[in-house]
Amino acid sequence: MKTKTLIELITLSSSLYILARDTHLLDKFGEWTDEKAKKMNGIASETVLDGDGNELQLLDKIKLKAEQVKVELEAKIEDVISNTYKKIKIAHLDDIKGLREKLEKADAKIALLEARLNKLEANT
Repeated sequence: MKTKTLIELITLSSSLYILARDTHLLDKFGEWTDEKAKKMNGIASETVLDGDGNELQLLDKIKLKAEQVKVELEAKIEDVISNTYKKIKIAHLDDIKGLREKLEKADAKIALLEARLNKLEANT
């Protein structure tokens, strides 16, 4: 009986923890939604003029903002990819250096073996 009660208490406490965590997550989503709504209201109330000096409609403002975000995203992606490529290139350079060192050691061993072989041939 005690084991069953203990298991029930553990199950209940873990369920309460999960519910509290999910509630915290939902609160965060609510905060993010409020922030995004404020930003959208800011974009809508912002005065943006086109080339003729006329104020842009809301949809045009959203398109303009989307283009700006696209450019920023492409720049960030380019930075991440170039940094990743640099890291990969450095890793490959390290591999090449390691292979060169192994090749130099192998060449030294081959030269030593050739010298020994020549010495043995000279003695016979």
